[in-house]
Amino acid sequence: MIALLQRVSESRVVVDEEAIATIDQGLMVLLGVEKGDREKGAERLMQRILGYRVFPDDQGRMNRSLKDAGGGLLLVPQFTLAADTHKGTRPSFTPAAPPEEGERLFQHALAFARNHHGPVEAGRFGAEMQVSLTNTGPVTFWLSVPPTA
Repeated sequence: MIALLQRVSESRVVVDEEAIATIDQGLMVLLGVEKGDREKGAERLMQRILGYRVFPDDQGRMNRSLKDAGGGLLLVPQFTLAADTHKGTRPSFTPAAPPEEGERLFQHALAFARNHHGPVEAGRFGAEMQVSLTNTGPVTFWLSVPPTA
């Protein structure tokens, strides 16, 4: 499972001209599910996201996690993160989990996040979404948990 997390001052997801998810200061996370991913890996990745120290402390160092900072979390399903881009000029999506499995594991990760942090918002799996954000820093990190985890 793959996560691209960005520290934001605001972020929102719009579907069919309706804002379905909005957060202020916090993390906006694009979440990709690969073939072979399991619930345990989704939980491990969410623990890492919630505990990853990307917010500044009193000295301006990145020593505070989302839990410490108390910000919002916006999870957005993003199957293209699992693309194979090693050759050619067109990505292959064979590493991505099938849609049903991807949605199931995204929902599992979302439920885990909601049980361990608040507030948590989410994009809509399979929808055409417009995602906007103001990345502060900019601060962006790629986290992953191998499919066998």
